[in-house]
Amino acid sequence: MSDSLTVPGDLAGGNTVERSRRLLLIGVAALIVILTNAVTFLLPPLLPVLQAQYHVTSVSAVTWIFTLLTLGGGAGFVVLPKLSDVIGDRSTAVIACVALTVGAVVAAVGDSYPAILVGAAVMGFGGAAQLLPLGFLRRTLGEAGLAISVAVLVVATGVGIVVGMIGGGFIVEHLSLRDFFVILAACFALTTLATYVVLPRSASGDKAEGGVAILGTVWLIVWVGLLLLALTQGLVWGWGALVTLAVALVAAVAWVHSQRRSSNPVFDRALFTAPYVVVSSVVIALIAAVNAAFLVLLSTFAQTDPAFLPTSDAYGLGLNALQTGELMVPFAITFLIGGVVAERPLAAGRGPSVLISGAMLSAVGLALLVVTHDQAWSYLVAAGVIGFGCAIVYSACFALVQNAVDEREAGMAGSMVGTAMAIGFAFGSALITCVLGSSTIAIPGTDIQVAKEGLFGVSYAISIGLAVLIVFAVGVSTIRRRQAATLPA
Repeated sequence: MSDSLTVPGDLAGGNTVERSRRLLLIGVAALIVILTNAVTFLLPPLLPVLQAQYHVTSVSAVTWIFTLLTLGGGAGFVVLPKLSDVIGDRSTAVIACVALTVGAVVAAVGDSYPAILVGAAVMGFGGAAQLLPLGFLRRTLGEAGLAISVAVLVVATGVGIVVGMIGGGFIVEHLSLRDFFVILAACFALTTLATYVVLPRSASGDKAEGGVAILGTVWLIVWVGLLLLALTQGLVWGWGALVTLAVALVAAVAWVHSQRRSSNPVFDRALFTAPYVVVSSVVIALIAAVNAAFLVLLSTFAQTDPAFLPTSDAYGLGLNALQTGELMVPFAITFLIGGVVAERPLAAGRGPSVLISGAMLSAVGLALLVVTHDQAWSYLVAAGVIGFGCAIVYSACFALVQNAVDEREAGMAGSMVGTAMAIGFAFGSALITCVLGSSTIAIPGTDIQVAKEGLFGVSYAISIGLAVLIVFAVGVSTIRRRQAATLPA
Protein backbone atom coordinates (compact mmCIF):
# COMPACT_ATOMS: atom_id res chain seq x y z
CA MET A 1 0.00 0.00 0.00
CA SER A 2 1.79 3.13 -1.16
CA ASP A 3 1.73 6.20 1.07
CA SER A 4 -0.36 4.24 3.59
CA LEU A 5 0.15 2.50 6.87
CA THR A 6 1.62 -0.98 6.77
CA VAL A 7 1.01 -2.40 10.23
CA PRO A 8 0.81 -5.72 12.01
CA GLY A 9 -2.35 -7.13 13.42
CA ASP A 10 -2.44 -5.32 16.74
CA LEU A 11 -1.58 -1.92 18.08
CA ALA A 12 1.17 -3.13 20.37
CA GLY A 13 3.44 -4.17 17.51
CA GLY A 14 5.70 -2.05 15.34
CA ASN A 15 7.97 0.82 16.26
CA THR A 16 7.04 3.95 18.18
CA VAL A 17 6.43 6.05 15.05
CA GLU A 18 4.04 3.48 13.59
CA ARG A 19 2.15 3.17 16.88
CA SER A 20 1.82 6.93 17.10
CA ARG A 21 0.50 7.15 13.54
CA ARG A 22 -2.01 4.37 14.19
CA LEU A 23 -3.24 6.04 17.36
CA LEU A 24 -3.53 9.35 15.51
CA LEU A 25 -5.55 7.61 12.80
CA ILE A 26 -7.86 6.10 15.43
CA GLY A 27 -8.16 9.54 17.04
CA VAL A 28 -9.27 11.17 13.79
CA ALA A 29 -11.72 8.30 13.18
CA ALA A 30 -13.18 8.83 16.65
CA LEU A 31 -13.43 12.60 16.03
CA ILE A 32 -15.36 12.03 12.81
CA VAL A 33 -17.78 9.65 14.51
CA ILE A 34 -18.25 11.93 17.53
CA LEU A 35 -19.05 15.03 15.49
CA THR A 36 -21.32 13.30 12.98
CA ASN A 37 -23.34 11.67 15.76
CA ALA A 38 -23.40 14.93 17.70
CA VAL A 39 -25.18 16.50 14.71
CA THR A 40 -27.81 13.73 14.78
CA PHE A 41 -28.44 13.94 18.51
CA LEU A 42 -28.21 17.70 19.00
CA LEU A 43 -31.23 18.52 16.81
CA PRO A 44 -34.08 16.71 18.65
CA PRO A 45 -33.69 18.71 21.91
CA LEU A 46 -33.45 21.90 19.85
CA LEU A 47 -36.64 21.33 17.83
CA PRO A 48 -38.86 23.29 20.27
CA VAL A 49 -36.24 26.07 20.35
CA LEU A 50 -36.13 26.18 16.54
CA GLN A 51 -39.92 26.15 16.41
CA ALA A 52 -40.15 29.21 18.66
CA GLN A 53 -37.15 31.04 17.12
CA TYR A 54 -38.37 30.76 13.52
CA HIS A 55 -42.13 30.87 14.26
CA VAL A 56 -42.90 27.40 12.87
CA THR A 57 -46.51 26.67 13.79
CA SER A 58 -46.90 22.90 13.28
CA VAL A 59 -45.24 19.87 14.86
CA SER A 60 -44.80 18.16 11.48
CA ALA A 61 -43.09 21.21 9.94
CA VAL A 62 -40.44 21.60 12.63
CA THR A 63 -39.74 17.86 12.76
CA TRP A 64 -38.90 18.00 9.05
CA ILE A 65 -35.59 19.57 10.13
CA PHE A 66 -34.70 16.25 11.73
CA THR A 67 -36.29 14.25 8.90
CA LEU A 68 -34.26 16.08 6.23
CA LEU A 69 -31.13 15.49 8.27
CA THR A 70 -31.80 11.75 8.20
CA LEU A 71 -32.83 11.79 4.53
CA GLY A 72 -29.56 13.53 3.67
CA GLY A 73 -27.87 10.85 5.75
CA GLY A 74 -29.63 8.21 3.68
CA ALA A 75 -28.07 9.62 0.52
CA GLY A 76 -24.70 9.82 2.22
CA PHE A 77 -24.89 6.28 3.58
CA VAL A 78 -25.51 5.01 0.05
CA VAL A 79 -22.82 7.09 -1.65
CA LEU A 80 -19.94 7.73 0.75
CA PRO A 81 -18.95 4.23 1.99
CA LYS A 82 -19.15 2.84 -1.56
CA LEU A 83 -17.22 5.87 -2.82
CA SER A 84 -14.44 5.15 -0.32
CA ASP A 85 -14.05 1.68 -1.87
CA VAL A 86 -13.76 3.25 -5.34
CA ILE A 87 -11.84 6.56 -5.04
CA GLY A 88 -10.13 6.06 -1.67
CA ASP A 89 -10.69 6.76 2.00
CA ARG A 90 -9.03 10.16 2.30
CA SER A 91 -10.78 11.75 -0.68
CA THR A 92 -14.17 10.48 0.44
CA ALA A 93 -13.69 11.60 4.05
CA VAL A 94 -12.68 15.08 2.90
CA ILE A 95 -15.79 15.32 0.69
CA ALA A 96 -17.99 14.35 3.65
CA CYS A 97 -16.34 16.83 6.03
CA VAL A 98 -16.67 19.63 3.47
CA ALA A 99 -20.40 18.84 3.22
CA LEU A 100 -20.71 19.10 7.00
CA THR A 101 -18.93 22.46 6.94
CA VAL A 102 -21.06 23.83 4.10
CA GLY A 103 -24.29 22.71 5.78
CA ALA A 104 -23.39 24.46 9.03
CA VAL A 105 -22.35 27.62 7.14
CA VAL A 106 -25.68 27.71 5.25
CA ALA A 107 -27.62 27.41 8.53
CA ALA A 108 -25.51 30.11 10.19
CA VAL A 109 -25.58 32.61 7.33
CA GLY A 110 -29.23 32.06 6.38
CA ASP A 111 -30.48 32.13 10.01
CA SER A 112 -34.02 31.15 8.95
CA TYR A 113 -36.27 28.09 8.79
CA PRO A 114 -35.62 27.45 5.05
CA ALA A 115 -31.85 27.83 5.60
CA ILE A 116 -31.99 25.35 8.50
CA LEU A 117 -33.80 22.86 6.26
CA VAL A 118 -31.14 23.13 3.54
CA GLY A 119 -28.30 23.05 6.05
CA ALA A 120 -29.76 20.00 7.80
CA ALA A 121 -30.00 18.06 4.52
CA VAL A 122 -26.39 18.88 3.55
CA MET A 123 -25.07 18.11 7.04
CA GLY A 124 -27.02 14.86 6.98
CA PHE A 125 -25.20 13.83 3.80
CA GLY A 126 -21.83 14.59 5.37
CA GLY A 127 -22.89 12.89 8.59
CA ALA A 128 -22.67 9.53 6.83
CA ALA A 129 -18.92 9.91 7.34
CA GLN A 130 -19.48 8.14 10.65
CA LEU A 131 -19.33 4.84 8.74
CA LEU A 132 -16.07 5.57 6.92
CA PRO A 133 -13.86 4.35 9.83
CA LEU A 134 -15.32 0.87 9.27
CA GLY A 135 -13.44 0.88 5.97
CA PHE A 136 -10.24 2.84 6.52
CA LEU A 137 -9.42 1.42 9.96
CA ARG A 138 -10.03 -2.10 8.69
CA ARG A 139 -7.81 -1.49 5.66
CA THR A 140 -4.94 0.06 7.61
CA LEU A 141 -4.84 -1.84 10.93
CA GLY A 142 -4.53 -5.39 9.63
CA GLU A 143 -6.24 -8.27 11.43
CA ALA A 144 -7.26 -6.09 14.37
CA GLY A 145 -8.90 -3.53 12.09
CA LEU A 146 -12.40 -5.00 12.05
CA ALA A 147 -12.75 -5.25 15.83
CA ILE A 148 -11.16 -1.84 16.37
CA SER A 149 -13.34 -0.14 13.75
CA VAL A 150 -16.59 -1.46 15.26
CA ALA A 151 -15.41 -0.54 18.78
CA VAL A 152 -14.47 2.99 17.69
CA LEU A 153 -17.83 3.38 15.93
CA VAL A 154 -19.89 2.35 18.97
CA VAL A 155 -17.83 4.04 21.71
CA ALA A 156 -17.40 7.30 19.81
CA THR A 157 -21.13 7.27 19.04
CA GLY A 158 -21.82 7.26 22.78
CA VAL A 159 -19.51 10.23 23.24
CA GLY A 160 -21.20 11.96 20.30
CA ILE A 161 -24.57 11.56 22.00
CA VAL A 162 -23.28 13.42 25.05
CA VAL A 163 -21.68 16.15 22.94
CA GLY A 164 -24.87 16.58 20.90
CA MET A 165 -27.48 16.41 23.63
CA ILE A 166 -25.56 18.39 26.27
CA GLY A 167 -23.29 20.59 24.16
CA GLY A 168 -26.03 21.78 21.83
CA GLY A 169 -28.32 22.74 24.69
CA PHE A 170 -25.51 24.45 26.59
CA ILE A 171 -24.49 26.59 23.61
CA VAL A 172 -28.05 27.61 22.81
CA GLU A 173 -28.68 28.55 26.44
CA HIS A 174 -25.71 30.94 26.40
CA LEU A 175 -25.41 31.91 22.72
CA SER A 176 -27.69 32.46 19.75
CA LEU A 177 -28.68 29.75 17.26
CA ARG A 178 -26.53 31.51 14.65
CA ASP A 179 -23.50 31.36 16.97
CA PHE A 180 -24.26 27.69 17.53
CA PHE A 181 -24.02 26.91 13.82
CA VAL A 182 -20.91 29.08 13.46
CA ILE A 183 -19.20 26.95 16.12
CA LEU A 184 -20.31 23.80 14.31
CA ALA A 185 -18.88 25.12 11.04
CA ALA A 186 -15.52 25.85 12.71
CA CYS A 187 -15.38 22.34 14.22
CA PHE A 188 -16.18 20.73 10.88
CA ALA A 189 -13.57 22.86 9.06
CA LEU A 190 -10.86 21.75 11.51
CA THR A 191 -11.97 18.13 11.11
CA THR A 192 -11.68 18.48 7.33
CA LEU A 193 -8.08 19.62 7.72
CA ALA A 194 -7.24 16.82 10.18
CA THR A 195 -8.79 14.25 7.87
CA TYR A 196 -6.74 15.40 4.89
CA VAL A 197 -3.49 15.41 6.87
CA VAL A 198 -3.86 12.13 8.79
CA LEU A 199 -5.71 9.70 6.55
CA PRO A 200 -3.45 7.78 4.14
CA ARG A 201 -3.92 7.85 0.39
CA SER A 202 -5.31 4.55 -0.89
CA ALA A 203 -3.30 2.59 -3.43
CA SER A 204 -5.04 1.34 -6.57
CA GLY A 205 -4.78 -2.26 -5.38
CA ASP A 206 -6.85 -1.43 -2.29
CA LYS A 207 -9.79 -0.09 -4.29
CA ALA A 208 -12.81 -2.09 -5.34
CA GLU A 209 -13.92 -2.38 -8.95
CA GLY A 210 -17.02 -0.64 -10.25
CA GLY A 211 -18.44 2.77 -9.46
CA VAL A 212 -21.28 4.41 -7.62
CA ALA A 213 -24.71 3.68 -9.15
CA ILE A 214 -25.85 7.29 -9.50
CA LEU A 215 -29.28 6.62 -11.04
CA GLY A 216 -30.11 3.83 -8.61
CA THR A 217 -28.97 5.94 -5.66
CA VAL A 218 -31.04 8.98 -6.65
CA TRP A 219 -34.03 6.74 -7.35
CA LEU A 220 -33.69 5.17 -3.89
CA ILE A 221 -33.62 8.54 -2.13
CA VAL A 222 -36.59 9.83 -4.16
CA TRP A 223 -38.99 7.03 -3.27
CA VAL A 224 -37.93 7.02 0.38
CA GLY A 225 -38.43 10.80 0.51
CA LEU A 226 -41.90 10.50 -1.04
CA LEU A 227 -42.84 7.82 1.46
CA LEU A 228 -41.82 9.99 4.40
CA LEU A 229 -43.51 13.03 2.91
CA ALA A 230 -46.78 11.08 2.74
CA LEU A 231 -46.39 10.03 6.39
CA THR A 232 -45.61 13.46 7.82
CA GLN A 233 -48.11 15.42 5.72
CA GLY A 234 -50.90 12.83 5.71
CA LEU A 235 -53.12 14.75 8.13
CA VAL A 236 -52.60 18.01 6.25
CA TRP A 237 -52.93 16.77 2.65
CA GLY A 238 -55.70 14.22 3.15
CA TRP A 239 -56.25 12.26 -0.08
CA GLY A 240 -53.23 13.99 -1.61
CA ALA A 241 -51.02 12.12 0.85
CA LEU A 242 -52.48 8.80 -0.32
CA VAL A 243 -51.55 9.67 -3.90
CA THR A 244 -48.01 10.50 -2.75
CA LEU A 245 -47.86 7.22 -0.83
CA ALA A 246 -49.01 5.26 -3.88
CA VAL A 247 -46.38 6.91 -6.08
CA ALA A 248 -43.71 6.10 -3.48
CA LEU A 249 -44.70 2.43 -3.31
CA VAL A 250 -44.81 2.07 -7.10
CA ALA A 251 -41.38 3.72 -7.36
CA ALA A 252 -40.05 1.36 -4.66
CA VAL A 253 -41.26 -1.75 -6.48
CA ALA A 254 -39.86 -0.46 -9.77
CA TRP A 255 -36.52 0.28 -8.06
CA VAL A 256 -36.25 -3.26 -6.69
CA HIS A 257 -37.06 -4.67 -10.14
CA SER A 258 -34.46 -2.45 -11.84
CA GLN A 259 -31.79 -3.39 -9.29
CA ARG A 260 -32.28 -7.08 -10.01
CA ARG A 261 -31.61 -6.46 -13.72
CA SER A 262 -28.93 -3.78 -13.39
CA SER A 263 -25.29 -4.49 -14.23
CA ASN A 264 -24.28 -1.87 -11.65
CA PRO A 265 -26.73 -2.14 -8.74
CA VAL A 266 -26.57 0.11 -5.68
CA PHE A 267 -25.72 -2.94 -3.56
CA ASP A 268 -23.81 -6.02 -4.71
CA ARG A 269 -26.36 -8.80 -5.16
CA ALA A 270 -23.98 -11.35 -3.64
CA LEU A 271 -24.23 -9.48 -0.36
CA PHE A 272 -27.89 -10.44 -0.01
CA THR A 273 -27.02 -14.14 0.19
CA ALA A 274 -24.30 -13.69 2.83
CA PRO A 275 -25.16 -14.85 6.36
CA TYR A 276 -27.19 -12.41 8.49
CA VAL A 277 -26.78 -9.47 6.08
CA VAL A 278 -30.45 -9.04 5.18
CA VAL A 279 -31.78 -9.58 8.69
CA SER A 280 -29.13 -7.20 10.09
CA SER A 281 -30.28 -4.51 7.67
CA VAL A 282 -33.92 -5.01 8.68
CA VAL A 283 -33.04 -5.02 12.37
CA ILE A 284 -30.88 -1.90 12.24
CA ALA A 285 -33.69 -0.04 10.45
CA LEU A 286 -36.13 -1.05 13.19
CA ILE A 287 -33.83 -0.18 16.10
CA ALA A 288 -33.01 3.16 14.46
CA ALA A 289 -36.75 3.84 14.18
CA VAL A 290 -37.09 3.04 17.90
CA ASN A 291 -34.15 5.34 18.65
CA ALA A 292 -35.57 8.23 16.63
CA ALA A 293 -39.04 7.81 18.12
CA PHE A 294 -37.62 7.94 21.64
CA LEU A 295 -35.62 11.10 20.86
CA VAL A 296 -38.61 12.92 19.36
CA LEU A 297 -40.98 11.89 22.14
CA LEU A 298 -38.59 12.76 24.96
CA SER A 299 -37.68 16.14 23.49
CA THR A 300 -41.28 17.09 22.72
CA PHE A 301 -42.74 16.10 26.09
CA ALA A 302 -39.87 17.41 28.22
CA GLN A 303 -39.90 20.86 26.63
CA THR A 304 -43.68 21.35 26.70
CA ASP A 305 -44.44 23.79 29.52
CA PRO A 306 -47.70 22.99 31.34
CA ALA A 307 -47.94 26.61 32.51
CA PHE A 308 -48.66 27.69 28.92
CA LEU A 309 -51.50 25.20 28.34
CA PRO A 310 -55.12 25.21 29.49
CA THR A 311 -55.45 23.57 32.91
CA SER A 312 -57.54 20.69 31.58
CA ASP A 313 -54.94 19.85 28.91
CA ALA A 314 -51.72 20.75 30.77
CA TYR A 315 -48.78 18.37 30.61
CA GLY A 316 -45.01 18.40 30.10
CA LEU A 317 -41.90 18.98 32.19
CA GLY A 318 -41.20 22.56 31.12
CA LEU A 319 -37.47 21.92 30.60
CA ASN A 320 -35.08 23.85 28.38
CA ALA A 321 -32.81 22.31 25.74
CA LEU A 322 -29.90 21.82 28.13
CA GLN A 323 -32.03 20.14 30.78
CA THR A 324 -33.56 17.90 28.13
CA GLY A 325 -30.06 16.88 27.05
CA GLU A 326 -29.23 15.97 30.64
CA LEU A 327 -32.09 13.46 30.62
CA MET A 328 -30.22 11.66 27.84
CA VAL A 329 -26.96 11.26 29.79
CA PRO A 330 -27.88 7.72 30.98
CA PHE A 331 -28.55 6.78 27.34
CA ALA A 332 -25.04 7.87 26.37
CA ILE A 333 -23.38 6.11 29.31
CA THR A 334 -25.10 2.78 28.78
CA PHE A 335 -24.58 3.10 25.02
CA LEU A 336 -20.83 3.14 25.70
CA ILE A 337 -21.09 0.15 28.02
CA GLY A 338 -23.35 -1.81 25.68
CA GLY A 339 -20.89 -1.57 22.80
CA VAL A 340 -18.16 -3.12 24.96
CA VAL A 341 -20.40 -5.80 26.48
CA ALA A 342 -21.55 -6.97 23.05
CA GLU A 343 -18.02 -7.77 21.83
CA ARG A 344 -17.59 -11.12 23.60
CA PRO A 345 -20.91 -12.77 22.63
CA LEU A 346 -20.49 -11.50 19.07
CA ALA A 347 -17.01 -13.01 18.88
CA ALA A 348 -18.49 -16.29 20.17
CA GLY A 349 -20.99 -16.36 17.28
CA ARG A 350 -24.09 -15.46 19.31
CA GLY A 351 -25.18 -12.58 17.07
CA PRO A 352 -28.91 -13.48 16.92
CA SER A 353 -29.10 -13.71 20.71
CA VAL A 354 -27.49 -10.28 21.01
CA LEU A 355 -30.04 -8.79 18.61
CA ILE A 356 -32.99 -10.27 20.51
CA SER A 357 -31.60 -9.21 23.90
CA GLY A 358 -31.10 -5.63 22.74
CA ALA A 359 -34.60 -5.43 21.29
CA MET A 360 -36.19 -6.76 24.47
CA LEU A 361 -34.26 -4.35 26.66
CA SER A 362 -35.38 -1.45 24.49
CA ALA A 363 -38.97 -2.64 24.77
CA VAL A 364 -38.70 -2.76 28.58
CA GLY A 365 -37.45 0.84 28.69
CA LEU A 366 -40.26 1.99 26.41
CA ALA A 367 -42.86 0.10 28.47
CA LEU A 368 -41.86 2.13 31.52
CA LEU A 369 -42.63 5.32 29.61
CA VAL A 370 -46.06 4.12 28.50
CA VAL A 371 -47.31 4.58 32.07
CA THR A 372 -44.84 7.05 33.66
CA HIS A 373 -43.79 9.46 30.91
CA ASP A 374 -44.91 12.40 33.05
CA GLN A 375 -42.04 11.94 35.52
CA ALA A 376 -38.45 13.11 34.95
CA TRP A 377 -36.99 10.09 36.80
CA SER A 378 -38.73 7.69 34.41
CA TYR A 379 -36.89 9.25 31.46
CA LEU A 380 -33.55 8.85 33.24
CA VAL A 381 -34.19 5.17 33.95
CA ALA A 382 -35.71 4.43 30.55
CA ALA A 383 -32.92 6.26 28.72
CA GLY A 384 -30.33 4.04 30.42
CA VAL A 385 -32.16 0.83 29.52
CA ILE A 386 -32.93 1.88 25.95
CA GLY A 387 -29.36 3.12 25.39
CA PHE A 388 -27.91 -0.24 26.41
CA GLY A 389 -30.37 -2.15 24.23
CA CYS A 390 -29.76 0.05 21.19
CA ALA A 391 -25.98 -0.16 21.58
CA ILE A 392 -25.75 -3.94 21.51
CA VAL A 393 -28.12 -4.14 18.53
CA TYR A 394 -26.10 -1.57 16.54
CA SER A 395 -22.84 -3.36 17.40
CA ALA A 396 -24.21 -6.72 16.33
CA CYS A 397 -25.62 -5.43 13.03
CA PHE A 398 -22.41 -3.72 11.95
CA ALA A 399 -20.20 -6.62 13.05
CA LEU A 400 -22.32 -9.30 11.37
CA VAL A 401 -22.36 -7.50 8.03
CA GLN A 402 -18.66 -6.60 8.10
CA ASN A 403 -17.77 -10.22 8.85
CA ALA A 404 -19.61 -11.23 5.68
CA VAL A 405 -17.25 -9.34 3.28
CA ASP A 406 -13.54 -8.82 2.75
CA GLU A 407 -11.87 -5.48 3.47
CA ARG A 408 -12.10 -4.19 -0.12
CA GLU A 409 -15.91 -4.30 0.16
CA ALA A 410 -16.07 -2.93 3.70
CA GLY A 411 -17.47 0.39 2.51
CA MET A 412 -20.20 -1.20 0.40
CA ALA A 413 -21.28 -3.41 3.30
CA GLY A 414 -21.31 -0.40 5.62
CA SER A 415 -23.33 1.46 3.00
CA MET A 416 -26.05 -1.18 3.05
CA VAL A 417 -26.61 -1.21 6.81
CA GLY A 418 -26.01 2.54 7.03
CA THR A 419 -28.71 3.22 4.46
CA ALA A 420 -31.10 0.95 6.34
CA MET A 421 -30.25 2.77 9.56
CA ALA A 422 -30.87 6.19 8.00
CA ILE A 423 -34.21 5.06 6.57
CA GLY A 424 -35.15 3.70 9.97
CA PHE A 425 -34.31 7.00 11.69
CA ALA A 426 -36.34 8.98 9.16
CA PHE A 427 -39.23 6.52 9.32
CA GLY A 428 -39.30 6.56 13.13
CA SER A 429 -39.39 10.34 13.35
CA ALA A 430 -42.01 10.59 10.58
CA LEU A 431 -44.21 7.89 12.12
CA ILE A 432 -44.21 9.48 15.57
CA THR A 433 -44.74 12.94 14.09
CA CYS A 434 -47.79 11.59 12.30
CA VAL A 435 -49.18 10.16 15.55
CA LEU A 436 -48.46 13.32 17.57
CA GLY A 437 -50.00 15.48 14.87
CA SER A 438 -53.22 13.47 14.71
CA SER A 439 -54.81 15.40 17.58
CA THR A 440 -53.45 18.74 18.78
CA ILE A 441 -54.23 21.65 21.06
CA ALA A 442 -53.25 25.27 20.59
CA ILE A 443 -51.10 27.19 23.05
CA PRO A 444 -53.35 30.11 24.08
CA GLY A 445 -52.37 33.40 22.49
CA THR A 446 -50.21 31.75 19.80
CA ASP A 447 -50.57 29.81 16.57
CA ILE A 448 -48.40 26.96 17.86
CA GLN A 449 -49.99 23.52 18.06
CA VAL A 450 -48.82 20.75 20.40
CA ALA A 451 -49.92 17.12 20.66
CA LYS A 452 -52.46 15.97 23.21
CA GLU A 453 -50.92 14.13 26.16
CA GLY A 454 -52.64 10.82 25.50
CA LEU A 455 -50.78 10.43 22.21
CA PHE A 456 -47.46 10.01 23.98
CA GLY A 457 -48.51 6.73 25.59
CA VAL A 458 -49.82 5.54 22.22
CA SER A 459 -46.53 6.52 20.56
CA TYR A 460 -44.44 4.61 23.10
CA ALA A 461 -46.67 1.55 22.60
CA ILE A 462 -46.09 1.78 18.85
CA SER A 463 -42.33 1.99 19.50
CA ILE A 464 -42.56 -1.21 21.57
CA GLY A 465 -44.18 -2.84 18.57
CA LEU A 466 -41.17 -1.89 16.44
CA ALA A 467 -38.85 -3.51 19.00
CA VAL A 468 -40.98 -6.69 19.02
CA LEU A 469 -40.70 -6.83 15.22
CA ILE A 470 -36.92 -7.21 15.69
CA VAL A 471 -37.47 -10.36 17.75
CA PHE A 472 -39.84 -11.68 15.08
CA ALA A 473 -37.42 -10.91 12.22
CA VAL A 474 -34.46 -12.57 13.95
CA GLY A 475 -36.59 -15.57 14.90
CA VAL A 476 -37.77 -16.10 11.33
CA SER A 477 -34.23 -15.73 9.98
CA THR A 478 -32.86 -18.23 12.50
CA ILE A 479 -35.55 -20.80 11.71
CA ARG A 480 -34.95 -20.47 7.97
CA ARG A 481 -31.19 -20.91 8.42
CA ARG A 482 -31.71 -24.04 10.50
CA GLN A 483 -34.10 -25.45 7.93
CA ALA A 484 -31.63 -24.73 5.13
CA ALA A 485 -28.85 -26.43 7.11
CA THR A 486 -30.90 -29.64 7.44
CA LEU A 487 -31.72 -29.89 3.72
CA PRO A 488 -29.65 -32.38 1.68
CA ALA A 489 -26.97 -30.79 -0.52
